[in-house]
Amino acid sequence: MPKSQAAKELAAKQKAEAKAAKERRKNSDNPRDWGTWKQLVETYKMTRTTDPAVLWWSLGGFLVPLIVFVVIGLFVKPWWIYLIVGIFAGAAGAMWLFSRRARRSMYARFKGQPGSAEVALSQLDKKTWSATPVIAVNRHQDVIHRALGPGGLVLVAEGSGNGVRQLLASEKHRHEQVAFGVPVITFVMGEGKDQVPLEQLSTKIRKLPKTLNAAQIAEIKSRLRALDAMRPRLPMPKGPMPTSSKGARSAMRGR
Repeated sequence: MPKSQAAKELAAKQKAEAKAAKERRKNSDNPRDWGTWKQLVETYKMTRTTDPAVLWWSLGGFLVPLIVFVVIGLFVKPWWIYLIVGIFAGAAGAMWLFSRRARRSMYARFKGQPGSAEVALSQLDKKTWSATPVIAVNRHQDVIHRALGPGGLVLVAEGSGNGVRQLLASEKHRHEQVAFGVPVITFVMGEGKDQVPLEQLSTKIRKLPKTLNAAQIAEIKSRLRALDAMRPRLPMPKGPMPTSSKGARSAMRGR
């Protein structure tokens, strides 16, 4: 049955929209629009600015397992199976080393900048954790970030002096009032005594004992939305805020 004129026009419109969307993604500066290959290329470029040896480490991660399995294949038949295994093992080794170097490079790039804890919180698994950056700030530009997940309700402070601890204590009290018995865990990010360095923050949070299930997390989320709705609009700290890319996050999780 021949298509009606309306159906033809609709098909042409959909085709044009798809083509326009593809062109927009191709020229977009937003990492969310990039494909996997472009994400990896951009992550490599960013990593190389602070870690010029990342290429050689990645090549080494590929070649060492490959050579090991090729040598085994010289003595154990069939040799081609070990070659294939070596290629896959080498690819996994290269990606693992690349992700570690990329993560270290990113932390080095953002360390010391206001709001840099957001970079660490972006490394949490978004299927189980939700992070809210800069929920509170004082006149000294000390800030508080929040994360909620299986490990509990976490507040992360960054700043120096007594001001940041006073701000953290105030926010902890506010959150305890709406959490109803759920412990509020606090960290102060920094390099001093009893502080957590930026590069260790996400690991610390991930290793927290699981104390909340999905239903509890959903209930606490609704209470936190009510708490946030009562806050005045916060002035953002001055200075560069970290802008992590989706590609960097994917690579650093060992994609």
